[in-house]
Amino acid sequence: MILTLVCNDRPGIVARISTALFEGGANILDAQQYDDQETGRFFMRVVLDQGSGDPAALRDALGEIGKELGMTWSLRSREERRRVMILASAADHCLADLLYRWRLGELVMDISAIVSNHPIETYRNLDLKGLAFHHLPVRKDTKLEQEAALWALIQETQSELVVLARYMQILSDGLSAKLKGRCINIHHSFLPGFKGAKPYHQAHARGVKVIGATAHFVTGDLDEGPIIEQDVERISHRDTPHDLIRKGRDIERRVLARAVRWTLEDRVLLNGAKTVVFTD
Repeated sequence: MILTLVCNDRPGIVARISTALFEGGANILDAQQYDDQETGRFFMRVVLDQGSGDPAALRDALGEIGKELGMTWSLRSREERRRVMILASAADHCLADLLYRWRLGELVMDISAIVSNHPIETYRNLDLKGLAFHHLPVRKDTKLEQEAALWALIQETQSELVVLARYMQILSDGLSAKLKGRCINIHHSFLPGFKGAKPYHQAHARGVKVIGATAHFVTGDLDEGPIIEQDVERISHRDTPHDLIRKGRDIERRVLARAVRWTLEDRVLLNGAKTVVFTD
């Protein structure tokens, strides 16, 4: 099982949690913690073996500690598979990578649906067999209706996590608020410097030496949500815009995959406008 918790920092938290786990018959397999000296918040992730203990009794004990400490906590089975909805647009490289890792068992999740503002023919090179596909086209004058349909689908499929795998639509403030802490986006790292169309061409024209990608939680502030993961790669004057785009796709794939996996494994905890990520 995986226990995560967040609360105001104070002496004795680790001792209280460790004692509760011991008395509940659980064995700690791995533990990570972080004290944020700036905010005074305490974060912890514990992997444990329940053993012969009573899970209900352990939850009750943690609940009492939670009330006393004002603690937000979660105790989840490592075998529990979260329901994940993936949204994509014309570019399919991130979608293809997530599907590949899912089929390999690297991403332990159930895909509740694939949703796109493009028809299924867009993904003729991908194996979508057995997966629910929903085409939700959108125009400027139908955006609110499309988002209403999207939100209804998220609820209907009981999707716990939404992944924007290069979904080239801006979510409204309302939908972003509903999905707080459970919607991940990926984009190139040139923002806010190179906005709009053809960012890699803009970067090439400026002679940039480093390109990268950022995965973050979606908020109403466009592309400025709490960052989960980033990566970069050096380039040179020999690289053409096509080279930058190719290398950028590779970075986006691996950054998004890490962000999704860490979220599925309860390694990512929100810390205001930032995140605490307990990497493996």
